[in-house]
Amino acid sequence: MALGSLLTELLPGGSGRTPLIERIARWRREKPDAAAFTFVDYSADPSGAHLTLTWAETDRRARATAVTLRRVTGPGERAALLLPQTLEYMMTMLGALYAHVIAVPLFSPDLPGHADRLIGAYTDAEPAVIVTTRNALPHVEKFLADHDVPQPKEIVFAEEIDLSLADHWEDEPIAFDDVAYLQYTSGSTRRPAGVEITHGNVTANAAQLWSGWAPEKPDPELVSWLPLFHDMGLIATMALPLVRGDHAIFTDPVSFIMNPMRWLQLIADRPGKNVYTAGPNFAYEYVASMASPEKLAGLDLSGLTTCLNGAEPIRTSTLSTFADALAPAGLRPGAQAPGYGLAEATVFVTAAAEDVPPKVLSADRDALTQGDLRLRDDDGEGTSALVSCGRPSGQIVAIIDPETRVEQPDGKVGEIWVHGPNTAHGYWRNSERSQDTFGGELSEPGQLPSGPWMKTGDYGVVHGGELYVTGRIKDLIIVDGRNHYPQDIEVTAQEAHQAIRPDYVAAFALTGEETERLVVVAERNRRVPLGRLDVDEVESAVRGAVNVEHEMSVHDFVLIEPGGVSRTSSGKIARAATRQRYLDGALATTEARLASRR
Repeated sequence: MALGSLLTELLPGGSGRTPLIERIARWRREKPDAAAFTFVDYSADPSGAHLTLTWAETDRRARATAVTLRRVTGPGERAALLLPQTLEYMMTMLGALYAHVIAVPLFSPDLPGHADRLIGAYTDAEPAVIVTTRNALPHVEKFLADHDVPQPKEIVFAEEIDLSLADHWEDEPIAFDDVAYLQYTSGSTRRPAGVEITHGNVTANAAQLWSGWAPEKPDPELVSWLPLFHDMGLIATMALPLVRGDHAIFTDPVSFIMNPMRWLQLIADRPGKNVYTAGPNFAYEYVASMASPEKLAGLDLSGLTTCLNGAEPIRTSTLSTFADALAPAGLRPGAQAPGYGLAEATVFVTAAAEDVPPKVLSADRDALTQGDLRLRDDDGEGTSALVSCGRPSGQIVAIIDPETRVEQPDGKVGEIWVHGPNTAHGYWRNSERSQDTFGGELSEPGQLPSGPWMKTGDYGVVHGGELYVTGRIKDLIIVDGRNHYPQDIEVTAQEAHQAIRPDYVAAFALTGEETERLVVVAERNRRVPLGRLDVDEVESAVRGAVNVEHEMSVHDFVLIEPGGVSRTSSGKIARAATRQRYLDGALATTEARLASRR
């Protein structure tokens, strides 16, 4: 199917007006025995046990799940997914979409490191039903008993659903404006916000992402380890296969973290296919650090058509390191596709998937902090490297002055605003925040729609028609009247000394009497033995590098033990949360660790 006709069929307002979930029945009729979803279970078999459902089996399971959910709750009620990432998770999501029950994609309560997020999201959603498994039930019961959270009316066990119930399901009309699921954002400073993703949003964004990834090549397959409770993982793994009846192969994030080479192996195992995959920047950095010649031996990655890099700031060093490390295994220079997205836009906004190496601009840092993109021919001191995140597809992206609400010309920094059928209408039961985020109106629209626009909270600039993200508005550090992007300072700090763990640095500001004061918190690199670590030397190196590179002083530098820098569920540095822990004195410092050893 041509991309033009695909967008016409799937985007709201198109001639097809077909909600994405209804396409399962089409693939059941047209390709019943074709593989739809394959889960690779490394817990059952270290080499990976492949469990596959065809499109006929997928449709039957989804309909049986829909009947089960409707027997215990009604349309518009919420069903919380508190179960491991398996085929049952995927079938529960699809069944809820059929049933008009609003899915709340979460995770089993025993998943480490996400307790606060689970409590906040679950409480906010007030689910009537929990879907879990027998094995996860003890964790769910403990979660319900230990925390002041709403008690569900029913608990459904996904693996015990009677498949014969599928025969009792009768299709019901699905409107594009019906809420399909609540996507809880991974922010760390406010209570979790559930983005209301409608059937129209998910349908449109799946078509937009396919278009942005340029999938003209035959036999595409999706390979993923991303968490299904996160927007990128859910859309890439669940929604994309529904667009054209393609095959998705997925595993769970823990399996990837334990052995990142499994990701590459799953890609290499698809000979004759065109593989699409996605991940945050840290995942590509992690893989590159582990991809020794011995581990790459026998792997053929020439079939990897596109690997989208998104969900967190994209480092140019990661792009080059990943390309160099995997080139011996056949990775094409144009396979890497930096992109930009956020939950409020379902997920996908832009991608640079043109089968060319990623584009990187060298910008004058001083000019950039004043809101102007001034290109430089070198990448020396006083420059910032900006990675192109490509162009939008099926939606409009504009750079807006947040004060005047006027579109900025190419080369001027402003807030990134998005308008399209993939942008949500609001947050669950939060009208004030919804209006602030999704109710943007242009004061001088010109040829653009006057509104509503979704305000991303990110600064960016357009050059040559492509989007370059410069940083989060709320994270901007202002010292002596000059703007500084924290990610620039964090890169400078981590490169100042080998004892600092790469990508685990948080830079933030404290309010001072006359100007903001810079604080840098950095995790210790385990590769540097404690016995040879000089904390004063590390601090001096960081202070000197920041002073030279950014012409500013560090008010306080803290070297902390590994695991101390807070991160969001998508792997981003949670600067506000780290700042609060710093103010609370809750950071485990390396200095204290050394003192305890003396």
